[in-house]
Amino acid sequence: MTVWWESAPGSALWVRHMPRRTRGAVITLHAGPVVGHRPTRPWQLAALRMRPVLRSSASAVSLDEVLLGQVRYRCRGWNDGDAEQDALRALSELGRLAGEVPVVLLGHAMGGRTALRVAAHPQVRGVVALAPWLSAEEPAAHLAGRSVVLVRGHDGQGAEVEAWRYVERARAAGARAGVVVIRGGGPWMMRRAAAWHRIAVSAVSQVPQPLAPGPHGAWSGPGPVFV
Repeated sequence: MTVWWESAPGSALWVRHMPRRTRGAVITLHAGPVVGHRPTRPWQLAALRMRPVLRSSASAVSLDEVLLGQVRYRCRGWNDGDAEQDALRALSELGRLAGEVPVVLLGHAMGGRTALRVAAHPQVRGVVALAPWLSAEEPAAHLAGRSVVLVRGHDGQGAEVEAWRYVERARAAGARAGVVVIRGGGPWMMRRAAAWHRIAVSAVSQVPQPLAPGPHGAWSGPGPVFV
């Protein structure tokens, strides 16, 4: 059963669905520019693009137990870590609202980078990062004990190589991590949108599974998985 909930003005967490008894949460983080100080709005294209992703991913969880929400950024851009701070505020608000429930973060582009950055938060079980921003210096040591799925469109410019190097660093730190590459999928998830949604559903369903010794199928593959 869904409980009606309205986020307070200035809240960093926008609750889209709240069950009567919350046992877990899926939180989305949308894209944005490197620099952007204009206030965010729910009708921005980047925010709207995540709505069908969240709706699809909802099919991977029990809505009787799992809260669905979205990080509400103060400003549109990354702005040297503003988005990261907003995500941490949202996780703190979730803790006060629902308790210390396990969380899956589902982020796109800037939101993917933000999700990966805040994954050390004790409630975060794992991250599904769709076309995330990554660099050779992007930290991964804090991902120990987390599950991470990076999904990239095949752009012919080696984006999947960059993603795989990040996964190797995450695995070395003790994370369960893997890369899925969508052939013909662009960074905005408009081409082959159904494939992006399908993989997000699959990843969200797998991320909360407990880590265990031994192989994890696609998680432990020797390279990116192409679809």
